[in-house]
Amino acid sequence: MVLAGLVMVGVVAACGDDPPPTLDYLTDARLSTANANTAAGNADGALMLTGRVFPGFSYLGASGQVTPDRDIGTVSVQAGPVQTLTYQFTPDAAFSDGTPLDCDDLVLAWTAMSGRFPEFGAATTAGYRDIDAVDCNAGSKSATVTFKRGRDYRDWLSLFGAGTLMPAQVVGRVAGVADVLTSIRSSDRAAIRKIAKAWTSAFELRAGGDADNVPSSGPYEISEVTDAGVLLVPNPKWWGDAPKVSRILVHGRSDAARLITGNSYSVADVTAGLTDGDAKRSDQNSAGQVQAPDAPGRALGVEEVVLSRRGVFADVAVRRAFASCVPRDALTRTFGQGAQLWNLRTLAPADRLAAAINGEFGQGYLRANIAKSRELLAGAGEESGIRVRIGYLAPGDRQRQMVAAIADSCRAAGISVTDVSSPQFGISDLGKTADAVLVVNGTSFAAAGAADPSRDAYQLFDGDPLDINDFDDQAVSDAIAARSVGALGSEHLSLVRTIEGAAWSDVPSIPLFAAPRVRRWNDRVDNVVAGLGRNGTGWNMDRWVSGE
Repeated sequence: MVLAGLVMVGVVAACGDDPPPTLDYLTDARLSTANANTAAGNADGALMLTGRVFPGFSYLGASGQVTPDRDIGTVSVQAGPVQTLTYQFTPDAAFSDGTPLDCDDLVLAWTAMSGRFPEFGAATTAGYRDIDAVDCNAGSKSATVTFKRGRDYRDWLSLFGAGTLMPAQVVGRVAGVADVLTSIRSSDRAAIRKIAKAWTSAFELRAGGDADNVPSSGPYEISEVTDAGVLLVPNPKWWGDAPKVSRILVHGRSDAARLITGNSYSVADVTAGLTDGDAKRSDQNSAGQVQAPDAPGRALGVEEVVLSRRGVFADVAVRRAFASCVPRDALTRTFGQGAQLWNLRTLAPADRLAAAINGEFGQGYLRANIAKSRELLAGAGEESGIRVRIGYLAPGDRQRQMVAAIADSCRAAGISVTDVSSPQFGISDLGKTADAVLVVNGTSFAAAGAADPSRDAYQLFDGDPLDINDFDDQAVSDAIAARSVGALGSEHLSLVRTIEGAAWSDVPSIPLFAAPRVRRWNDRVDNVVAGLGRNGTGWNMDRWVSGE
């Protein structure tokens, strides 16, 4: 079946033997995988697709807040000297292939993201690294999760949330491992390597590929993958309230130019300025559309330039020289859509404590200082200048203009900046084909962030996969570890100051401003609520209603 014919303007009425109406959901994700937990899946924005395909014990609500998902089950806190949680799956919870959601899937998720087995290539170990044990019997609908003493992870409700519970039965089949749970618990390293490879690769999305490897546990399932996008249809095995729309075609970043130019989408959640002519101001709205106000003060994502810390940027003096020629103030005025210059990496503008300390940092890098940049280069023995390659996931017209503006400014300091972006550019290219990468919250090319910043702070934690440039300050890692446990107290700002002070000294990255996004839908779709978190506006797609 060819999906190209299903790409429609808005919503059209079905008639005769035609398929039911299709909603076109435009995202800036790269629809490369259904596993949002790998480093690539996280960077590419896979959760914008899979939040209602692979639900978990919680999801991120409209404001990025962690919300329990009782369709999947419940989590209860047990009294005791260490943090202990009991997970209880709903009896009916199962994948669309008939396999129950159970202990096996929970243990697989923990194993993949615990950091004990780096071969999984997980996006982060935040929170999961603090778990000491997951106790349950094979096939059991309940499990007890015990944390390490003193490691009461503050954001515990987000663990095993939407997108994390990948089907263990698929991983076992692809890996050729008959019993995933036993292999993990017996520390069978040969089997675990096979499991890790399958967990990483089994859920890749290719046009014309077989969707059987992606059985759904949510209200929507993946029906087909084509060049036009990923078609979601209601999961007939879903035990909760049935979704209201029978077909949602999720489009990725590569399809953005065509859909934006032709206004050929029902719902859109993309980075602002994705294509030339895209709305770059919130008042440039098309007729017949609803536009969610883009309030920078509510933003959960911060646009950053992350530096490789090796190659041309191995010397901290060179990193400081580059930061000195980046025109942060001008970039913010031109591309920040009203946002203020942002100086923090681990607190977003929406955080209630952020505004109080934002002005304390980055004061030496508020605007381009060419003389300082030249002086630092000379001190590093680079009087003749350097070449810096900046990458991002294309297309991205705003990002292209930002890199050009950085190049214009830095040229005077003897720093030649080259744009090496492409539709194939990946987060793993940092330090290889690129010396710097333009991303949100340290690693993302698409929607990013959550109301609780515990997870995103791990972009500066030594050894965590979110730390893509191997920043290795022990005091910073200790502060992040301390900040991620227990309730927020009076020491919270002190820990943030430790983190940001060290980061501005070493310059592993350069924060710019609240990442601007465009969230729109046409007036023939109801119940759409803009989502500020990394799951995007599709967070409640099963509640969307077609107006025709």
